Amino acid sequence: MQREIKKRAQLYGIAAVVSAILLGTIIYNLGIYPQELLSPPPSAFLKTFSSHEELRSFLKTNSEIQGAFPLYGPWDRRFLPASSGVFAAESSNLEYSTTNIQVAGVDEADIVKTDGEHIYVVSANNIFITRAYPPEEAEVLSKITYGNDTYPVGVFASGDRLAVLGSKYTFPSGVYYAGFYYAPFYVDIKTFVNVYDISDRAYPVLLRNFTISGSYFNSRMIGDYVYIVASQPAYLIYDTVVLPKIYTNEGIMEISASQIHYSNATDNYFQFTTVVAINMQYTGEEPTHKTMMLGGTSSMYVSLSNIYITFPEPTEQTSVYRLKIDKNEITPEAQGEVPGNVLNQFSMDEYNNYFRIATTKWVNGTTRNNLYILNMSLSLVGSLENIAPDETIDSARFLGNRCYLSTSVVRRDPFFVIDVKNASNPKILGYLKIPGFTRYLHPYDEDHVIGVGRDNNIVKISLFDVSNVTAPVEMAKYIFTADAYSDTPVLTEHKAFLFDKSKDLLALPVSISNWDLILERQTWWQGAYVFTLTLTDGFDVRGTVTHQDSANPWDSGYVVKRVLYVENVLYTVSDKKIKMNSLEDLTPINEVSLS
Repeated sequence: MQREIKKRAQLYGIAAVVSAILLGTIIYNLGIYPQELLSPPPSAFLKTFSSHEELRSFLKTNSEIQGAFPLYGPWDRRFLPASSGVFAAESSNLEYSTTNIQVAGVDEADIVKTDGEHIYVVSANNIFITRAYPPEEAEVLSKITYGNDTYPVGVFASGDRLAVLGSKYTFPSGVYYAGFYYAPFYVDIKTFVNVYDISDRAYPVLLRNFTISGSYFNSRMIGDYVYIVASQPAYLIYDTVVLPKIYTNEGIMEISASQIHYSNATDNYFQFTTVVAINMQYTGEEPTHKTMMLGGTSSMYVSLSNIYITFPEPTEQTSVYRLKIDKNEITPEAQGEVPGNVLNQFSMDEYNNYFRIATTKWVNGTTRNNLYILNMSLSLVGSLENIAPDETIDSARFLGNRCYLSTSVVRRDPFFVIDVKNASNPKILGYLKIPGFTRYLHPYDEDHVIGVGRDNNIVKISLFDVSNVTAPVEMAKYIFTADAYSDTPVLTEHKAFLFDKSKDLLALPVSISNWDLILERQTWWQGAYVFTLTLTDGFDVRGTVTHQDSANPWDSGYVVKRVLYVENVLYTVSDKKIKMNSLEDLTPINEVSLS
């Protein structure tokens, strides 16, 4: 296996060099010359390069990996062998669920969005705009189709604006070797944001196309502004640095060396990480950006006023960078470092001008879990180290003055309640050991937390009572079919989780597979499980909804990916269908084909 990986890496490296040379030759032969943008003032803690030569020299001296190397973002891997809210629209006054997000007021791009009257769906290379309410009149109003080299990864919907985010790949000629197809597509990856006027949902009009070189990493929307992060490898090809570029109707604008912020450090490799602010409502305002040359982008947490980006260091440390955001202004303001590595965005939080972060660190072949509290300068204020030694963090959630932490050992899941009110002295209040492990934690109310995880190969949902912080209790649980393998995307994608306390509603996509002894074949069911969840009765199954076609039950196009509601109607969404059922008893109402 290692030999195969090495072969691939060699081929990727060669192809990267060839692709870069060809790309450069084509650009200059066509007379397209990069335009340098005006240089912004340097930030207080990061330097900027004075010239392209200084940048080239820095990479040659400080980057341990020289030349081209395979590197891709989290969304590119598709090609390799705070809580849900309730919103009343001003225009329609409809009550509907919104995307399950981490921070109130900080929206996250998703493959399904609704404004109550309409549902916007990313399906393969298409964006479907549908009339959703009333359900009897549901229909596809329009369809935006992208080419085979362009892949939308999510959308934002706000008023009469729709932003589509994604990646565009230029596929070079592939190479067949030992039965495998090698195509270093990640050498030429671009990230795009398309903003549409959807005042007439039947005829969306493209208002803006913003494209930047590099892989799509992450994004958020605050108010009128979409913030998008793209990463591009920083390497030398024949002593030449390939700089990030912005593509416009006027041509190619290169982000010059004097615009790139960096810290004077040595690393395994470097990336250009660019944060872009785009006004979604007023397209007359030009996008702004800030580029930093740092290590490999790991995770991102965003508050209403700051973006935190983490980078793993070779020394089992995590670097954290804080960028202040205020509409179109992006200002790098602080950098800090903590021991260990971050699991995901829920391992981080900002509260009362403190940044909290939970990490796992390997020390002499064993693991140590830690919690650190930093001030806005990202200087260490307090810490709680060596939590559950020899275990690893499976999930984390910061809620106000508490941190809920789940770590794992064999078949048992310690669930910790940690007090972080005193920033200089966080402490464990209590913990509970239960079978299985928890991958996602979600607030029910101030004294109760929902957990989604596994017990062996079976999905398990728990309700924890943390009112007595010294002795948390698993007061209710639901274990899916005990004699079958089950799975849910919620274990890795929190946006697939729907919870609304006011409606006692919990729903999530689930798949269940089993060996049928009578039919002597594998059976597979996939769809949405819908629960009534209360403190008195725990998890009560209202019913299930599936999109599976009896003629072809294994068709992945009918896999339910998201669940939402508008008024008293439950909507389940797959790539090929939107299905509508009564929220009370799941009686079928209507369905719309996405084709």
